[in-house]
Amino acid sequence: MKWDRHTCQKATMGTLLQPLRKSSQSPIQPLLYAAVVKSFTGKNLLKQAQQLHAHITLRDLRPTGFLAAKMVAMYASSGDISSASLIFHAAQNPTPLLFNSIIRAFSLYKLSEESLNVFTQMRSWGFRGDYFTYPFVLKSVSDLYFFQFGKGIHGLSMKDGLDIDLYVGTSLIDMYVKCGELRGARNLFDEMPFRDVSSWNALISGYMRDGAVKLARELFEEMPLRNIVSWTSMISGYTQNGFAGEALQLFDKMSMEDSEVKPNWVTVMSVLPACGQSSALERGKMIHRFSREKGLDSHPSVQTALVGMYAKCGSLPDARWCFDRIRPNERNLVAWNTMITAYASNGRCMEAISTFEDMIRSGIHPDGISFTGLLSGCSHSGLMDVGLRYFDSMSSIYFVERKHEHYACVVDLLGRAGRLVEAYDVICRMPMQPGASIWGSLLSAGRSHRNLEIAELAAKKLFVLEPENSGNYVLLSNMYAEAGMWEEVDHLRALLKLQCVKKSPGCSWIEINGKAHLFLGGDASHEQTKKIYTLLEELPEKMRAAGYVPDTSFALHDVSEEEKEHSLITHSEKLAIAFGLLNTSPGTILRVTKNLRICGDCHTAIKFISKIYGREIVVRDVNRFHHFTEGSCSCGDYW
Repeated sequence: MKWDRHTCQKATMGTLLQPLRKSSQSPIQPLLYAAVVKSFTGKNLLKQAQQLHAHITLRDLRPTGFLAAKMVAMYASSGDISSASLIFHAAQNPTPLLFNSIIRAFSLYKLSEESLNVFTQMRSWGFRGDYFTYPFVLKSVSDLYFFQFGKGIHGLSMKDGLDIDLYVGTSLIDMYVKCGELRGARNLFDEMPFRDVSSWNALISGYMRDGAVKLARELFEEMPLRNIVSWTSMISGYTQNGFAGEALQLFDKMSMEDSEVKPNWVTVMSVLPACGQSSALERGKMIHRFSREKGLDSHPSVQTALVGMYAKCGSLPDARWCFDRIRPNERNLVAWNTMITAYASNGRCMEAISTFEDMIRSGIHPDGISFTGLLSGCSHSGLMDVGLRYFDSMSSIYFVERKHEHYACVVDLLGRAGRLVEAYDVICRMPMQPGASIWGSLLSAGRSHRNLEIAELAAKKLFVLEPENSGNYVLLSNMYAEAGMWEEVDHLRALLKLQCVKKSPGCSWIEINGKAHLFLGGDASHEQTKKIYTLLEELPEKMRAAGYVPDTSFALHDVSEEEKEHSLITHSEKLAIAFGLLNTSPGTILRVTKNLRICGDCHTAIKFISKIYGREIVVRDVNRFHHFTEGSCSCGDYW
C-alpha cells in the first residue's frame, strides 16, 4: 500500500495496521511501525498520529530508539511538541538519531534552551554530534545570542571533524553573523574549503544587518552563483539601510526578461518600503502592477507592504483599498498597525481610532506600535483628552508596557495643547531617562506658545544629548532675538562655531513621470531655474490678494524684512511645488517630500497656492503628511 496524505486520511486505522497485526510477533515489527509513522510525518495528521500511538501502547510495544525518533518527528510535524517531548523523555535507551530528532524539533519550535539542554545531555551519553546535529544546535545558539556557548559548539564541531562540512560550516557562519561577530564569520568564510550559495548569503545578510553595505555589495558581485535569497537579501538590506535607489535598481535588474532569477513575494515585500522611503508613488504602482500580473499580490505580507507603501507616499485611498483586500482572518497585528499609523501620520486621527477599535473587536491584541500610532495621531489632531485616555488604558486595560516613545507622544500632546507645566511634570515622573525626542517636543511647544523659560530648559538638555543638531540652536536663537536678548543670540552663535555645528540643509523632492527632482533651499542649479523663480516671484502678489501675509519669524533675524521675504520664497518645498505646477497638467496632485519639518510660512503659503491653482498638494515632512486642498490643510493647522 502506498501511504500518501490522501490514503492516510481515507483509510481506517485498522486497514493501515493490518500488515502489522499479521506480524505481531515478528522482530521486524518496530520497523514496520516506523514505516507507518514516517508516512504520517509532514502531513499534519495529528488525530491519526495519536491513534497510531495508542495502538502501539495497547500492544505493549516499547518504542526502540529508531521508532521513537520517527514518532518524535511525526508529532513535531503535526504541531504537538509536548507529545514529542514526552516520547523522548520516556525512551530508556536513546540513540543519536533520537537526540537529533528532538533537537531539530525543539529548534524549529524556538524552544532553544531545551534544544541546547538536550545537546548537552547527548554529549553526556557519549554521543558525538553529526552534520544533522550541529546546524540545529547552532540555530538555537543564534536565537538566544549565546555566543560564548556557540564558540564552545564550534570547538566541539572541530573535534568531531565537522567544521569543514559544508552545512555545518554555513551554520557556523550564520551563528557568528547573528551574534554580531562579523569578523569571525568572515574568517570562517575565507577558510571554508567548499562554499555553496547559502554560505555567501549568510555573510551578505550579516553585512547588511550591520550596515556594512559596501562589503555586502562587493561580496554579492563576487558570487559565482546567485539564487533568489541572494538577490532578496541585497534588496532588503539596501532598503533597511536607506539605499532606496539601489534597492529599486536591483529589483529592476531582477525583473528583466533575461534575468535568470525572478522576484518572488518576499522580494516584492522587501522592495516596497524603498518606494515609501523615497515617496516614489509611480514606482510603487508599477511594482504593484508587476506583483498582480505575477500573482504575488495575494500574499498577506505583500498586501501589508502595499498598505505601508501607499501610506508613506501619501495615497490613503490606495492604502485603504489594499488593506480591505486582506482577508479578515489574515489581518495580523502588523497589518492593523500599518493602517492605524497610516491614518495617524496623514492627519486622519478619527479614522485611526476607528481602525484601532475595529482591531480590538476582531480579537487582535494591541502592542506598543499600535499605541504609538494612536497617540501620535491624537497629538497631531489636538485630541488631548482622547489621547490621555488611551495612554492610561495601556497599562490598566491592555497591559502594554509604556516605553519612551509613548511618553514622547504624551509630552507632545500636552505641549501642543499649551499645558507645558504638565508636560514637564510627565518628563520628571518618567520611569526612564528622557531622550532627545521628548526634550525636542517640549522645545517645540515652548516655541509655539512663546514660553522662553521652558524652551531654554529643553534646549539646554538637547545641547548635551544631540550637540550636532543645529536646529535646536537656531530655534532658541530666534526666540532670544524675538525677545531682544541679543547677548544670548551672540553667545549661541559663538557656541555653534566652537562646536563646528553646521545647519542641516533643507531639501525637497517631487516625483514627475517616475523621475524624482531634488531641490535645495535657494537652489539655482536646476535647468528650469528661471521659470521656477519667475513663477515664485509672481506668487506673493497673487497670495496677498487672497489674504496672505509672510511670516518672517521663520527667516534669519539679522537681515532686512525684504531679504527675509526673499529667503522664504526660496525654501526648497516652494521650489519643488513651483516645478510641479510648471510641469504637470491642471488638476494633477502634487506630492512633495521634505527632509526637515515644514516651516510655518511655507505651510501658510501652500494653503494659498492650493486655492489659487486649484490643486491638491501633499507634503510629507520629517514628522507627518500635510494634504492641502482648497486653501486648507488636513492637519487643521494643529501641527
